[in-house]
Amino acid sequence: MRTEDVLASIATGLWRWDSASGEVTLDAEAARLLGLPAVPVTLTESAVRSRFHPVDWVEIQGVINLAVAEGTLAEARLRIMSDDGKVLRIVRSRSRQYLRGDDYELTGTLQEVPEPQPGTAAAVHSRVTGDWRRSREAFLLDAGRALAEARSTSEVLRVAATLSMPGFSPDGLAVFGVEGDRLKIIGYHGYQDGDEGPFLHMSLDTEYPAAEVIRNGRAIYLPSPEDYQSRFPSTWPLAARFHRKSWAFLPLIVGGRTMGAWMAAFSYPVAFTPDERSVLTTVARMLAQALSRASVQESERELTTGLQRSMMPTVQPDIPGMTVAARYVPTGGGLQVGGDWYDMIPLPSGRIALVIGDVQGHDVRAAGLMGQLRIALRAYAAEGHHPDAVLSRASRFLAGLAEQWPDGESASAGDPRFATCLYIEVDPETGTLDIARAGHPDIATRMSDGTMLLRPTAGGLPLGIDPDSDYPTTRLALEPGELMMVCTDGLIETGGHDLETGWQRLRETVEKHSGDMESLADALVQAVHGPTSHHMTGPLADRREDDIALLLLRRNAPGGGCHPAEGEAPRPIRRTVLSVPQAAPEQVALVRQQLRELLHDWADDEQIDAAVLMISEMASNVLLHTDGDALIIAELVGARGARRLRVDVADASDELPHRRSPGEMASSGRGLVLMEMLAEAWGVDPRGEGKCIWFELYESGPVSGPDSGPGSGPGPGGGELEGEEPAA
Repeated sequence: MRTEDVLASIATGLWRWDSASGEVTLDAEAARLLGLPAVPVTLTESAVRSRFHPVDWVEIQGVINLAVAEGTLAEARLRIMSDDGKVLRIVRSRSRQYLRGDDYELTGTLQEVPEPQPGTAAAVHSRVTGDWRRSREAFLLDAGRALAEARSTSEVLRVAATLSMPGFSPDGLAVFGVEGDRLKIIGYHGYQDGDEGPFLHMSLDTEYPAAEVIRNGRAIYLPSPEDYQSRFPSTWPLAARFHRKSWAFLPLIVGGRTMGAWMAAFSYPVAFTPDERSVLTTVARMLAQALSRASVQESERELTTGLQRSMMPTVQPDIPGMTVAARYVPTGGGLQVGGDWYDMIPLPSGRIALVIGDVQGHDVRAAGLMGQLRIALRAYAAEGHHPDAVLSRASRFLAGLAEQWPDGESASAGDPRFATCLYIEVDPETGTLDIARAGHPDIATRMSDGTMLLRPTAGGLPLGIDPDSDYPTTRLALEPGELMMVCTDGLIETGGHDLETGWQRLRETVEKHSGDMESLADALVQAVHGPTSHHMTGPLADRREDDIALLLLRRNAPGGGCHPAEGEAPRPIRRTVLSVPQAAPEQVALVRQQLRELLHDWADDEQIDAAVLMISEMASNVLLHTDGDALIIAELVGARGARRLRVDVADASDELPHRRSPGEMASSGRGLVLMEMLAEAWGVDPRGEGKCIWFELYESGPVSGPDSGPGSGPGPGGGELEGEEPAA
């Protein structure tokens, strides 16, 4: 008698599903149970699906996939629907897979079962099963979210240990990996330290469930100690001492490769029904993905840290009389390396060179060029070249790298890069700063009273654009208690800011800060990036649009602090020194801007306008009537509300100014008239080769002082202080 006849005699149908063709073959009894004519038929998968309740079809898909993955029997209850949407009957399906190369065939049976009656145990079980499935779906959603947010292996293991599975929860977990031909314990939970000892050096050939799972990629379920002992007698003593009742060993598969195994041990018996196995299998898949992702991220972090440590120097905290702080923050995503860098270079003269720069781009090539350029700059600086020569040589070096594109193409066809750079030669004894700038943002200084000023400096093109570009040098002085800040544009322009608004944001942070250098560096980065948590939202939510390099340098006051030592005369609380070359009269505009920034909190706006007018007249007349440059010193001293502003403009001419009486239509000759009208005190002092013209303004009105009173006013001489319009 045929198998189909035997099954038909007991009202059981037979079906086969071919995964390659997607066709389902039914015998006569199976066709009848599905509500079709009782004759053998071959249908498409969609035609068969239309006979089942939609919810049951989704459920059987999961059961079949689990059975295929584990090589076990698939069993499910299914509701058969009529054409008008009514339930015809309930059938039970049991099936097993048969492999055929890369494809497989499922062969199963269908048998009608009675519908559960209200109040019976079967009905109660059906209701509980539905609730359990809803709980399972909620659990899997929550577990998936938690594992997706885990960023390291330790976090993944912690999340796995806190998962509370619906209806059953393991109290012992272990994750096994592979190292060569041996098992490796990645982590565990629910065991004491030292319990992992016997499993540390176990070969993959050992008759141990985790080893077998890794070898064949199939899950192993052990519902009872007897099952464990009968299947793995040689390693049963290792598990017996933990007094567990049931075990599940599941493969951790990523990209078709078994990377390890996950063990879930229970202190009570678990039957491992299809629903329970489905939950465990799904968690194992999510766990494998999370561990793989965490491993990649940890490798990237290790590589990033290594690159940063090799490319970023450590600042020297022992510069005599000075304190230094530095920060480097990479852009978000990828390897988190880029083209920003800073450096501190001891020079043969005993001075220190501070370098900060930014190679175009945020990729590995930018990081590589940055490393090469940094080494070149150190070499040129160590040879004793001045700042302008160091940048000129570095520009030729970078332009040469662009011409020698690795794949043999020309620079225009390849990926030529340029770099901005700021090179500062620092004299720790005097606080002198010799600055050469290649397209980089200017430096900023915080005065001893906390006021921050931008210090405009001469500059040239970014490195690598023109090999023959010149880089003029600007000399500034850092007074005791003052702080210099240099940074890359990532600190200024992040968050949609331009240079002006970006500097204003940093100015507020610098002027409000009262802590040490390290906390100031952290505050500046925090002002730009905001909270680092990805749970935060808003304008400061972890902005990592660009790399950031930051260098802070403070010249300590005598005694090591920011203020004068006891018994020492107080120094100007604000002081700026500027030089206007004969060949650059447009820099008079920068002089006016600097004076306005110096007086940003002066009480009388009209006095500020007067001071700007007088300093513009004085600087312009030096350029018009002498052959040298104008050296300008502006000092602001005293307590707020009673401060004194003194401005000195020095030149190399020996001719002293004298009063003129310009006519109504004259275009010059009103300089001294303006000084008498606008200044509280003014004068002219001969100084060796040259002279110094000065004026003072008082925030609270005229005061007596060593330079005021009868001795003020122009000194004798045949020169004149012209009243020309400002040159810029």
